[in-house]
Amino acid sequence: MGELEHRYRGEHPIRTLAYLYRDHRRRLLVAVLAFVVKHSPTWLLPLVTANIVNVLVEHRPVGELWVNSGVLCLLLILNYPFHLCYVRALSGAIRRVGTGLRSALCRRMQELSIGYHSRVSAAVLQTKVIRDVEGVEQMTQQASDMGLAAVVTLAGGLTVIAVRVPAALPVFLLVVPAAAVLVMKMRDRLRSSNESFRLEVERLSSRVTEMTHLIPITRAHGLEKDALHRVDGTLTKVLRTGLKVDLVNGRFGSLAWILLNVLGVACLAGAALVSYYGVFALTPGDVVMLSTFFTTLTASVTTLMSLSPIIAKGLESVRSIGEVLQAPDLEQNAGKAGVAAVSGRLDFQDVTFAYETGRVAVDGLNLSVVPGETVALVGASGAGKSTVLNLVIGFLRPTGGRILLDGRDMESLDLRSYRRFVSVVPQESILFEGSIRENVGYGMPEVPDEVVRRALRDANAMEFVERLPDGLDTVVGERGARLSGGQRQRLAIARALIRDPRVLILDEATSALDTRSEALVQQALGRLVAGRTVLVVAHRMSTIRNADRIVVLDGGRIAEVGSHEELLGSGGVYSGLQSA
Repeated sequence: MGELEHRYRGEHPIRTLAYLYRDHRRRLLVAVLAFVVKHSPTWLLPLVTANIVNVLVEHRPVGELWVNSGVLCLLLILNYPFHLCYVRALSGAIRRVGTGLRSALCRRMQELSIGYHSRVSAAVLQTKVIRDVEGVEQMTQQASDMGLAAVVTLAGGLTVIAVRVPAALPVFLLVVPAAAVLVMKMRDRLRSSNESFRLEVERLSSRVTEMTHLIPITRAHGLEKDALHRVDGTLTKVLRTGLKVDLVNGRFGSLAWILLNVLGVACLAGAALVSYYGVFALTPGDVVMLSTFFTTLTASVTTLMSLSPIIAKGLESVRSIGEVLQAPDLEQNAGKAGVAAVSGRLDFQDVTFAYETGRVAVDGLNLSVVPGETVALVGASGAGKSTVLNLVIGFLRPTGGRILLDGRDMESLDLRSYRRFVSVVPQESILFEGSIRENVGYGMPEVPDEVVRRALRDANAMEFVERLPDGLDTVVGERGARLSGGQRQRLAIARALIRDPRVLILDEATSALDTRSEALVQQALGRLVAGRTVLVVAHRMSTIRNADRIVVLDGGRIAEVGSHEELLGSGGVYSGLQSA
């Protein structure tokens, strides 16, 4: 599946499916052959029944009865091993394709730019990885189970009729599809009712989600009855629509059952009349066989026709997956020079960056940062601070000018190798469901415990880690939910320290902390920045006043540069920001 993201070019979803299963053709062939054998009793039963009826009516040798019964019993016994063979072969192909698709999607998401991820919500991407791939798997599974059963029954039944009663074959070729079309026409009338019910359920889901989010506000203002009244109104609509759908489904089920059985009676009466008047040679057993086959073959054609919405839904999932696999917004690193070492010098040469909306976030930025220097970026909201950080990390590429890393244009570098020397401490520390050891040593397998403990001590985190029941093995919960904000931030600093980065990015690393937590984090940051090139974005004075230089941005341009004392004394933009 490694080539999938490069081969998918928006072709028809059927071709995409064929491409997905190209390496599993042998499994699919085995599955089809196994299904033919295991399903054979379904279409052979009418023939065996006809033979047994003829034995009884025509008083043939009783041995024929045992032969027909034995053959049918043998095929029934063979159903077990061949069914297992079918499931193993088909499920093996489907599960492997699903796993490959999810792997391709995850790999593609790692390659897509941060700009793409800022436009497409994580929930949408999660739906594609989980639900859309599941939709492709279910479509293949259901189309195989139902479609193969219908096709094998049709092929086997029509073959038996062609050999046994060839004169009846044209009648079946005309009447069976016509009966299936009538059933499907009746089923089409259900779509509007089912769609209305689906929309009402979606509205209910939205209303319940809204209610759960508003529970703190509702309870705080004593509005429980109002909230329940809004939900009850939607529930009433769902009830009415559901009852209507049930009634329509009941009518359809009854009318379809009557229609098929009336046509079955007509087929039985017709075959009996042909046999009675000797229009052509037709034994009593043949009459029973034709009557049975009419119902069986009509159901098979109806099943094939009913597969269309299932297939349509699955193909829509293929298209949805293709939206990610075809997304052109990739970070291109192939063929570019790797970065083996970083001293930490950064030069912005007339750098400009404009977003797709046309908004210019950085405009003609010229700035040099020497190795080991701490530079703070300050400015009003929208001044371009976060954009500059994303340019340094390589999440964004300049739309004008260039950025040099140790004298080399970053556009010519493999940014994946460069980022091994970069650490980021964001405003909201990002932890995953795992132990403290796993979070701190993320991406560093088999890191010694002593190294982890040293990083935690330097980050002022060891004092709370030692109090936890399982120490380094304590699970922090989803997104670190079992820890306080200050504890999470100190773990993020420990994660940065353990990597010994040459370039450090601090993005509002203390803005969400209380005074005590901020003091502990500031001490840890003091150890973290030593000897490294540091770019800081912050609003709190305590975070930026000790920077070697403070760069004041205004509208994407540099308004002022200097130390904290120099800028306060100048009475310019920086002074205004501090007094605001």
